[in-house]
Amino acid sequence: MNETLTTLKTRRSIRRYRPEQVRPEVLDAILEAGTYAPSGMGKQSAVMVVVQEPDTIALLSRLNAEIQGRPGTDPFYGAPTVVVVLADGENYNWMRDGALVMGNLMNAAWSLGVGSCWINRALELFDRPEGKELLARWGLPATLRGVGNCILGYPEGDVPTPKPRKPDYIVRV
Repeated sequence: MNETLTTLKTRRSIRRYRPEQVRPEVLDAILEAGTYAPSGMGKQSAVMVVVQEPDTIALLSRLNAEIQGRPGTDPFYGAPTVVVVLADGENYNWMRDGALVMGNLMNAAWSLGVGSCWINRALELFDRPEGKELLARWGLPATLRGVGNCILGYPEGDVPTPKPRKPDYIVRV
């Protein structure tokens, strides 16, 4: 089978990570794949913020858990890298553009032996004052909206098995 199709069929969301950081050259390849995601009218409205500093990851995790209503938990599952995907909320296709970046990141990661998982609540976080403060600290415009958090790291333990595909997934007309 084609290598790309194999990656698409075997990638799973990983929720347990080894503590070692993703190798820089591997991370760079994953991020580059994100830059090649399709975007509405080629406007490339998305931005990726790479976070590997433990205190910033802890802050993002704490705020995410609060939004989720589960304070004291780690919604980032101990992943050593978080790629916050944002997009220009003034662009009509901002959410779609960012979602395609997220997909490219996760599929590229898997093809290189790195686990990933899309963690929600970036939209809520970056619409809050704490999120706006982070944007300002990072030198980014306040018009950016949160799309998702792509956590990255080397999987710990077994990879989940795929769920069966639902029988009515494809409808031909």
